Amino acid sequence: MKNVLFLSTCNSARSVLAEAVMNAECEDRFDAFSAGSRPRGTIHPLALETLREAGYETTGLKSKSWESFSSQDAPDLHFVITLCDEAVGETCPAWPGTPQRFHWGIVNPSLVEGDDATGKAAFRAALAQIEARILAFRSLPVENMTKVALRHAMETIGTMDGASPLAADPASD
Repeated sequence: MKNVLFLSTCNSARSVLAEAVMNAECEDRFDAFSAGSRPRGTIHPLALETLREAGYETTGLKSKSWESFSSQDAPDLHFVITLCDEAVGETCPAWPGTPQRFHWGIVNPSLVEGDDATGKAAFRAALAQIEARILAFRSLPVENMTKVALRHAMETIGTMDGASPLAADPASD
């Protein structure tokens, strides 16, 4: 099993969506976690609603600091994936293990302005983008890939439909 940490600044929307999806879709290969550099402390209600409507488990999901993954008793991390452009440039704590870092920028659905229907549509779109990336990641033979081949594949995944402007430009990493 490989451990994957999804990061976003607030750990209230995208990273939580990714944690739930990966734990459901990849439970035989990956254990997923999520955290934030400045966690909100609560999960956005539309994130939870969107996950439930899509059939994903939400029990145990919580907004937490990335510091909880830098302690001695934290799981060794294999992959750290940032989902917001703000988090990609932040100085991360020292992670246990030797994780490879990647960026899959996705526009923050909680910042989309409009009525309730617009907000729900933004969360559904973010979930669909995360599902597509995770399914693409799941198909990779990561255990047999060189670091260069894996980086190239992960950068390609990061530029899939819906990528934020920073993620769409792999040279910016």
